[in-house]
Amino acid sequence: MPTAAPASRPTPDEGSETSGALSTTDTSSSMPAVVDAALREAEQALVRVGSAAVNVRDRLRDGHLADTRRMPRSPVTDGPGWTLHRYAPLPDGPPAAGLPILLVPPLGAPDLAFDLRRGNSLVEFLLEQGRTVYVVTYDTALWPGRRRGLETWVDDVVPAAVARVCQEEATSEAEPCPVHLVGWSLGGLFVLLTAAAHAELPIASVTAFAAPVDVAAVPIVAPFRSIAEYTGGRIFTTASRLLGGFPAPAVRAAFQIVSVDRYLTKPLTILTHLDDRQLLEQMEAVDILMNNMVAYPGRAFGQVYHQVIRHNEVATDSVHIDDRPVRLADVTAPVLLIAGADDGIAPVDAVRRGTELLTSSSDLRFSVEPGGHLGVLAGRRAHDHSWATFLDFVDAHDDAADGS
Repeated sequence: MPTAAPASRPTPDEGSETSGALSTTDTSSSMPAVVDAALREAEQALVRVGSAAVNVRDRLRDGHLADTRRMPRSPVTDGPGWTLHRYAPLPDGPPAAGLPILLVPPLGAPDLAFDLRRGNSLVEFLLEQGRTVYVVTYDTALWPGRRRGLETWVDDVVPAAVARVCQEEATSEAEPCPVHLVGWSLGGLFVLLTAAAHAELPIASVTAFAAPVDVAAVPIVAPFRSIAEYTGGRIFTTASRLLGGFPAPAVRAAFQIVSVDRYLTKPLTILTHLDDRQLLEQMEAVDILMNNMVAYPGRAFGQVYHQVIRHNEVATDSVHIDDRPVRLADVTAPVLLIAGADDGIAPVDAVRRGTELLTSSSDLRFSVEPGGHLGVLAGRRAHDHSWATFLDFVDAHDDAADGS
């Protein structure tokens, strides 16, 4: 009497309508596919191991993986604590195209956020399009403890830089050259408020990357606002006066705390991605950025704390600069607001609030792009997303004669 096969033994066609007898044809046809898959996986594993070995070797030999050389630039003019630079065109780049672009960094973060690393630099990307690019930089030796406030940027630094770029690029005195004004983070608020306060400036367009217009929508700010309400704002005011501002380590910690999970898992991420050269280069470049954070001047920090964070004046369009109202509703230039989908410092809703305030803009656009607070400006996906969106916007407004 034949012995039945154990009921638990799987067969090649188990689950089909004709389960039962073994199929020699099915077995022979499936074996090559299984072997091929195993060989492919083994080959991919060997490639990953090889890439990881090369990356480790290069890191040990050179001390770095990322090419963080800055794109060449030269100073054009300066003022107390700031300098305007012009980037050199690429040696084999395309002919000059479009109106000039002026980049404005925020307080705290250095300007290298716009030029993070070769192969992943907004500056490099724009130069590859034939664009003329300028950037404002801040002298960290002069900044800490100085009596510089928001009016320094809104009434001095940004207007002076715009005027000088316009002068440098003008074909004649009778035909000023409008400027595309671009800011990131708090720098985004600077450029928006400057356009609101100075309608006379030749601004072709304004772009704000990750600008937290409504801080009530920023989760990390909620505890500070509660403490401010409870203490009447005295605790932070006293601390900033004693420290002379907001120290660089505190600025760095503020950026890191919103992505604390990434910092905690960073060693594991590196170990499990040793074969991913681009990721390792990006992480290395971001570390350099974080290690170069600078302090907020005392007066500026106090204003940011009281006007922007505590009273949320930007979101209510009630900002006062030197005792005069500066309203986003008065901005007539075309405006592009770009929010990072994963931004913890300037969440989408915090940026979107600007669309409800910029009611006089001749062309108001809002876009949510991949990345966090830095990633939306300088992440590995920015080239095909936020940069492309930004380039389309400035291309559309290259023929602007002014900001109206």
